[in-house]
Amino acid sequence: MGDRSQSAERPADVKIILLGDSAVGKSKLIERFLLSNYSPQQHSTYALTLYRHTVPHPADSSRQLTVEWWDTAGQERFQALHPSYYHRAHACLLVFDLTRKVTYKNLEAWYSELTKYRSDKIPVVVVANKVDAEPDRAQKSFAFVDRRKRCRDEDLPLFCVSASDGTNVVAAFQEAIRRAVNFKESSSSISCLPRTSSSQPRSTVQPESNQADFVDEVLRFIEEEEQRPDGIFRGAGTKDEDWDKEDASRAGMAVPVAKGWREGSVGAG
Repeated sequence: MGDRSQSAERPADVKIILLGDSAVGKSKLIERFLLSNYSPQQHSTYALTLYRHTVPHPADSSRQLTVEWWDTAGQERFQALHPSYYHRAHACLLVFDLTRKVTYKNLEAWYSELTKYRSDKIPVVVVANKVDAEPDRAQKSFAFVDRRKRCRDEDLPLFCVSASDGTNVVAAFQEAIRRAVNFKESSSSISCLPRTSSSQPRSTVQPESNQADFVDEVLRFIEEEEQRPDGIFRGAGTKDEDWDKEDASRAGMAVPVAKGWREGSVGAG
C-alpha cells in the first residue's frame, strides 16, 4: 500500500493528453487499453481524470516508465480546457468518431488549440474510433488508412481503432508512448546543450505545415466520400447541426460496452 502511495506522489515520467469532441470515445479507449489495471485520480478543480500506467521503456525493457494519461472528463469544448491540461505534455492522441463527420472537421480546431498552448509542437497520433460500427464503413476506412501509410510522413500516424472490440487500440497507444518518450528525451538532450549563436536545436517533430496538410487531406477525403453514393458517410447524416443536437450520453451508446469493463467507472469519451 505504501509503495502505491509513494508511486502516485512521484511525477510521471511521461504525460500524454487526449483531445477530441465529446462522445468520440476517448475515455473508453483509455479503459480498453488499460483494462482493469489503472488507477483513476479525479481532479475536480480542472475537470479532468488522470490514469497512471507503468510500462517498459520502448528502447530498454529493463527500465520501467510511469505514463500519465489525461482525459478531459466531459470538458470537450474549444477554449474550455484549463491551460494546465496542456502543460508539460509529451504527446497527444487526437481522437475522432469515424461515424460522425463533424468530429473529423473539428480536428483542425483541436490541433489549433493544442499549438496555441504548445508552440514546441509535441507529437500527435490521430485516432479514428468506432471502425466496428458498420463492416462496409470499416473496410473503406482501412483502405483509406492503407493509402495514408504509403504516402504519409512518418511523423503523423493515423490509426483506425475500435474501443468496443479492441482493434488497433494497443498499437495506437504504444505509438503515442514511444513518441512521447522520444520527444521528452530529445528535448532533454537539447536543453543540456550550450547555447551559441551558431548552434540551432534540431527538431525531431513534424513541422506544423505538414501536420496542417494532413488535416486538409482528411477534410478533402470527407468531402469526396460525401459525394459518393457508397461513401462511408451514407446514412450517417450530412448536416453538422444533426450532430450538434446529440447529447454525449446518446452518442456514447453507439459503441457497446465490452465484456469485462466496469461500466460507470469511466465516463463516456
